[in-house]
Amino acid sequence: MACAVVACCVALSAGATDARDARLLHAMFQDHAVLQRDQPIRIWGQAQPQQEVRVTLANRRVRARADADGRWKASIPALKAGGPYALSVVAGDATRTLRDVLVGDVWLCSGQSNMELPVWRSLDARAEIADASADSIRLFTVPQVGSTVPRETFGTPATWQIVTPETLRDFSAACFYFARELQKTIDVPMGLVSAAWGGSRIEAWMSDEALRATGGQGEALDVLAAYAEDPVAAAAAWGDLWARWWRGRDGAQVGDEPWLPSHPVRAGWRNAPPQLGAWERWGVPEMATFDGMVWYRATARLTARQAAQDAVLLLGPADEMDTTWVNGRGVGSTYGAGTPREYPLPAGLLRAGENVVVVNVLDTWREGGLSGPASAHALRFADGSTVTLGGWRYRVVPGEASPPRAPWQTASGLSTLHNGMIAPLGRYGLRGVAWYQGESNTGEGGRYADLLRGLRSDLRARFGADLPLLVVQLANFGAPPTAPIESGWADVREAQRQVAAEDARTALAVAIDIGDRYDIHPPNKQELGRRLARAALHAAYGRRGAASGPVPRSATHEGEAVRVVFADVTDGLVAHGGEGPIGFELCGVGRGTCRYATAELQGNAVLLRGRGMAGATRVRHGWADGPVVTLFDGAGLPAGPFEIEVGP
Repeated sequence: MACAVVACCVALSAGATDARDARLLHAMFQDHAVLQRDQPIRIWGQAQPQQEVRVTLANRRVRARADADGRWKASIPALKAGGPYALSVVAGDATRTLRDVLVGDVWLCSGQSNMELPVWRSLDARAEIADASADSIRLFTVPQVGSTVPRETFGTPATWQIVTPETLRDFSAACFYFARELQKTIDVPMGLVSAAWGGSRIEAWMSDEALRATGGQGEALDVLAAYAEDPVAAAAAWGDLWARWWRGRDGAQVGDEPWLPSHPVRAGWRNAPPQLGAWERWGVPEMATFDGMVWYRATARLTARQAAQDAVLLLGPADEMDTTWVNGRGVGSTYGAGTPREYPLPAGLLRAGENVVVVNVLDTWREGGLSGPASAHALRFADGSTVTLGGWRYRVVPGEASPPRAPWQTASGLSTLHNGMIAPLGRYGLRGVAWYQGESNTGEGGRYADLLRGLRSDLRARFGADLPLLVVQLANFGAPPTAPIESGWADVREAQRQVAAEDARTALAVAIDIGDRYDIHPPNKQELGRRLARAALHAAYGRRGAASGPVPRSATHEGEAVRVVFADVTDGLVAHGGEGPIGFELCGVGRGTCRYATAELQGNAVLLRGRGMAGATRVRHGWADGPVVTLFDGAGLPAGPFEIEVGP
């Protein structure tokens, strides 16, 4: 028995030592890691307060001292590419030694679902995975965690991994194919850090400071700061901000405030099916293909004893975003089609008798609505009892609606993914960032350029002032138009083009010809990887040559025609599928003035003509969600979408 006790004590002691040793290094530093070459290597972790820390890497030795909170950081002098090395950290009797550490180039790959899309969903995935073997490429996937405040480390464990069929299968396809292509020219180890979240907006990836500098988000950021301390009070404040938007939107009517208990439920309100569920399945013709906003309203009758208890409002999943009120007070807002809602209610909100619950649901894609069964929607009280909501009615909001989104929503909020997935990276050394995002911001293309500049400045403030940024211009998606149209996707692409063109350390990867009109997630990530590698050679390594293919240099009047001259052309311009390229438009000053133009190739220029467009002031190319473009250069790179003014 005594031996068993001793053994148990030894095991507990060893476990405590292991945990203490593990904290010596931040979670970015593990076996198989890649550290950034040719710059001082920042290393940090946790020790005892004021404890001396000794760090050894590749025969370089440095010392550091932990501060009063136990945090320490050190800097190893710059190393050339190489390895594998051991990284050792000693603090008192605690030791941590990492094996198989390489020094090379580290790339952060970030954005939404097209960056997240795994190798198993890319072209020729079976062969790509079966043949996976690249010891000098290492993979690190940042856990998907949102946070209202910046985190120092990851929400769940994450590891550096060697490329094998098992590890590559679920890794970012765009990121891996990019590094594989880049390594053909830059023969050094590559460390790939994937931090991506499907459906995310750019604002979620920016810090509080960056968003405030960009402007227009101050009140929402104040609500987010309050949410970290008091979610219930912040939900009420957000309800007030949302209500202000509703009252000020186009077509708003004075007194139309559906969230208030006193709101008259008359014209426009209908009885909802008892089991709720996707409104496309209700058998209501006008709802069969409806994407947009619907108000729901239900009631719960309570006793005085029930109303006096602490309570939580339970709602089933809402597809895809809800904003919810109880008795006229905002109580919560959540984004996520598969996520049940639980909203704590403030004391004193409920009352004896009838209580009114109002849920605004916004759906922008496929099926929408409050999930059933009806029993999923209830008030739960402190004593464990529940009262199911009943008497559901609904009202459709006609037209498109773009309400503000609660700042704490993970993928569509403010700073949430920066706080949960970028802040934990600390100031880990990077060679650059590859960014593929924008689909979720196509409704606000006019603001996207400022946001992208803000993101770039934000990343450079954290990882280095000259950090290269590779931007994937949105791929084509949807049916090609039959006449010139306005396009939110084209607006975002133009913002991406402008931001890349203004900065020598930013480069564009054009993807307008490798999308899929039927799939927002085009599988040809191999070609995307090749174009990202080309952009990296230009922006990060200073190699000569075009970063992305033909780009417009000027547009000028030439008689009744307009001449567009292109730069960065390799081996001349070519038009596929016809004598001249298509996809060009000549435009006047206002919206709705664009007309398709006929185009004639003349060396590295295109001559455009359009009936009645001799006085055109703008040229557009590839201007649609899913345009068809046929103008390429001899290297097989497309001329991407653009809009430029016509000079004299």
